[in-house]
Amino acid sequence: MADETDNNTPQDAEVEVQANDEAPQQAAPEAPAAPPAEPAEQLAPKDRRRRARSTHTGDTRTARTPEERHAERVAERRVKAVRRRTRRAQERAKAIERRAAGDAKPAQEPLAPVHPVTEGARKVRQGVVVSDKANKTITVRIDIARRHRRYEKIVRSSNTLHAHDENNEAHEGDVVRVIESRPLSRLKRWKLVDVLEKAR
Repeated sequence: MADETDNNTPQDAEVEVQANDEAPQQAAPEAPAAPPAEPAEQLAPKDRRRRARSTHTGDTRTARTPEERHAERVAERRVKAVRRRTRRAQERAKAIERRAAGDAKPAQEPLAPVHPVTEGARKVRQGVVVSDKANKTITVRIDIARRHRRYEKIVRSSNTLHAHDENNEAHEGDVVRVIESRPLSRLKRWKLVDVLEKAR
């Protein structure tokens, strides 16, 4: 065995060294490039809040009875009601000041009359007759136009009522005035006062 090792020539030694140098390179090929970093997880705002709440480590509130929770809600509502009333009073005061100074925006078209409410007095309404087919009964449409308190848009609405017309004076298209009365039938609670304008 010793003879065999001595018989190795320097060329054979170089070949073995080269083979040994190439072997590790073949065994360990180049490592693949690191995969691209994953994008940060995109969460919806609601999920973000939920995750933040789940990681909350602060002290929890003490357990309360339903009565205590109800009392808290009532107290909070009272506080909010006081704030609301104060703010509304301030807004009313500002509106009165604006009207007094003449800064109020003029209506572009005349609004329908807003009916005054007086205590104990019978209501009086003015409207247009839309039907006079029934005997001694007319159907009157009352048109209402009001400016919205906050948005200042003119909001129009209408409702119909049945009125008693004893002499069948009013006809379709007439402008009439009616007054509140005792119930005269299932639907009639109004009486004709007078015909203001005849239909053409």
